Formats: sequence, structure tokens, C-alpha cells
Amino acid sequence: MTEPVTRAAQADGLAARLSRTELQHSASSIPGRDIVQVLTEIPPGVESGWHTHPGEEVGYILAGTVEMMIRDQQTLILHAGHPFLIPPGVAHNARDVGPEAGMMLSTYLVEAGQPLATLLE
Repeated sequence: MTEPVTRAAQADGLAARLSRTELQHSASSIPGRDIVQVLTEIPPGVESGWHTHPGEEVGYILAGTVEMMIRDQQTLILHAGHPFLIPPGVAHNARDVGPEAGMMLSTYLVEAGQPLATLLE
């Protein structure tokens, strides 16, 4: 088994706001889908901005406290150890409420060849 290659996440509208590292990216067993795993750091007080993904985001908060706003759903306050799930194409915005940086591990099951995130602002 080979070790995963760590690389910067593909540039998109979120790259200027957050620190993201793509940990792995490979074709899924589901035709036309890729699995992408990303480690994201959100500095205190910073928001991701409203955005969507072309597939599911399954996430887990590793550190900090993150306010997760999901369109048409109740806002979540997530602490280290909390999971979250964002449905495909649903607009959402993550804001670190401090005092420390928020760290989250997200796994995406997305349409192959599509940008990982589309900023809506």
C-alpha cells in the first residue's frame, strides 16, 4: 500500500480565505465520482464564505469551535469531536468562533472533473 500524497487543495474561491491541504484524491467505486479528503484550518473569526460542493461533504471537527450555517437548516455550533454532513449542492458557510483556529477533516464524494468548491459570493 502506498502512502497518501499530501498536497495543497486545488485553487478555488476558498483558497484565499482558508488553509486547506488535500490529503488524498482518488476515483470512487461509484462511476463518475471521486473521493477527496481535505484538512482545513480556519483562523479565528474567519468565514469560509457561502459555497457549495458537487457532492456530499462528510466532516469532523478536530480542533476549535466552528459555527456551521447550512441553507434552510438550523445553524450548528460544532466543537472538537463533532461530525457534520453537508448534502450535495447545498449552500453553507463555516465560521471559526475562536479563540483557537478551527481544524476540520472533510471527505467529499464528488462529481469527477468538477471544482471541489464553488464560492457563491
